[in-house]
Amino acid sequence: MQGLKQRTENIETNVKDIKSVLENEIRVNIQRVAEGHFDLSRNLHDAMRPSNEVEMLAIKVRMLETDVKELKARLA
Repeated sequence: MQGLKQRTENIETNVKDIKSVLENEIRVNIQRVAEGHFDLSRNLHDAMRPSNEVEMLAIKVRMLETDVKELKARLA
């Protein structure tokens, strides 16, 4: 009976240690990874913004080129 009680106490101690590691280390590290992912996502979004602006400007230039061709055709 004493051996069973000792094993139970050892299991309880191990569970407390595991909970402590979970709360103090793993959760903190998961939070750090999540924050890093958020920063990377924001940086990617910021990096893509100029690309989107260039694409919109290219579309506007093509539209203006078409308008100029139509005007030249009318004048000719």
